[in-house]
Formats: sequence, C-alpha cells, structure tokens
Amino acid sequence: MDLKGKRIILGSNSPRRRELLSGLNIDFEVDTKNNFKESFSAGTNYSEVPSLMSEGKSLGFHRPLSPDEILITADTMVILPDDGSGKGEILGKPRNREDAVRMLRDLSGREHKVITAVTVRDCRKMETFSDTTFVWFKELTDGEIDYYIDNFRPFDKAGAYGIQEWIGYIGITRLDGSYFNVVGFPVHRVYETLLRFL
Repeated sequence: MDLKGKRIILGSNSPRRRELLSGLNIDFEVDTKNNFKESFSAGTNYSEVPSLMSEGKSLGFHRPLSPDEILITADTMVILPDDGSGKGEILGKPRNREDAVRMLRDLSGREHKVITAVTVRDCRKMETFSDTTFVWFKELTDGEIDYYIDNFRPFDKAGAYGIQEWIGYIGITRLDGSYFNVVGFPVHRVYETLLRFL
C-alpha cells in the first residue's frame, strides 16, 4: 500500500490491533498519549457508544496532527441482546476474575453482537465507521470457563474473551460478519477508509 508520504499513527495499546494493522503491510507508529476520559450519558443508544468512544479518543489525542499524519483510533464493545429491560447490556473489560466468570456465563448459549468503531483523522477531516458482527456461543461448562480464565487471563478484553484464543476455538459455533471485527479491528474497512485519505 503506497502511503504517498503520509505517516500512520495507531492510537491504541491493543496488541491485536497492532498485529492486524501490520497485516495491511504498511508502516505505522503507536502513540497512545491521550486526554480523553471515556464516559457516555445514560440515554445513549448502546450501538452508538463505540463511535462516540473512538471519536473521543481521536479528538483527545495529546497534540495537533501535522499535515503528513493520519491518526487511527478504535473502540470495541460486546453487547448482550435485550432481555426485556429495553437496552441489553454492554460487557466491557472485566474488573476481576469473578466479573469475567459472570460475563462468560452470560454469553454462554446465547447470541451477542460485537461492534467496533474506527476513526481515521488527519489535519483536514475525520471519518468514523462502525462494523457489527453477531456471535453465537455454545453452552459453556463451569470447567471450561474456569480453565479459560485461569490460563488466558482475558482481563484486557471486552466481554472477557478473545475469539482468537482457546475459548473461541471450542466455544463459538457461528459468526455473522467479520471475524477480524470481533478481534477488535475490521481491517477491510480500515483499508478502504485509508485509501480515501491517501
């Protein structure tokens, strides 16, 4: 991919996003210094939250962008379907082991959706998109949940799981949408958007 003299900055600490962006065979640097505090109002539609967070991270970047720089930020959320309450539930990163167990029990035997929003910005314009994938888990046993948490420690992952890890191999029965979106970076859409910026 010809960057036409542009410098790509990835504003994310996620090793999964670094790996996937590397898969586009482009040079980039990682800079995660940011002033954005993640929060949203109670009435916000959950499907809109990833876009708000991704844009907030972009606009909260610690310095102005120079004319030759393109910044990429992203946010991924796991959302359980509405159980009658009217909104469903956002599953963020688990606070501790007990929280991870609760999340995986909630995901067990059910469908959920994963939304990743990505913001691409230079000094002239900003573009945000989101991608949604529907994911189905089999019924997970307590033993499977314990084994996964104790061996893979998914405390840095939304929904307390990584699809690319053991739990994804044995537990996910169906996907509708992009696999890479569930990993946390819909690279096919990132590529298309970068082409417009270049």
